[in-house]
Amino acid sequence: MQSIRLAINGGPCDVMVNPEESLLQLLRDELGLKGTKEGCGTGYCGACTVLVDGAPVNSCLFFAVDADRHEVTTIEGLATNDGTMHPLQSAFVKAGGLQCGFCTPGVIMSAAALLAEHPAPSESEVRASLAGNICRCTGYQSIVNAVLTAAEELRTQGRAGERPGSGARLRSRA
Repeated sequence: MQSIRLAINGGPCDVMVNPEESLLQLLRDELGLKGTKEGCGTGYCGACTVLVDGAPVNSCLFFAVDADRHEVTTIEGLATNDGTMHPLQSAFVKAGGLQCGFCTPGVIMSAAALLAEHPAPSESEVRASLAGNICRCTGYQSIVNAVLTAAEELRTQGRAGERPGSGARLRSRA
């Protein structure tokens, strides 16, 4: 076991992990953050996408020990502490960008990384940024529309280029 310290969704977290444990296992099994899903377990589907220091990663392939001294943002971290959904989450609901919802957290996290870097993406930029996320239920056009709608909403709110991660807080666990 190895002790690591990281920030999860804006809050500090001290935890013991096995060297071979994935970040996905840490988030779901140890910390109870069930929003991140395991799809394929091989990094192909993108269902387990989270942000590490603002960059999207497949948490099934990312070792938990490698998150030491880094900032991890999960789907739970997008909503505000009062439970208000992030504009991306609201846009997905309004645009019908989800059906079963299994892939949705990973898609939204990839989109959040895109919008933090490119506040006014084109449709082709959205499609390219979501290429690592597979959805088996919803037509991709509704997903793209949701991301473009959220981008406009964030710009309207003066939040363009905002880096996600100030949502739900976790207490330290050892």
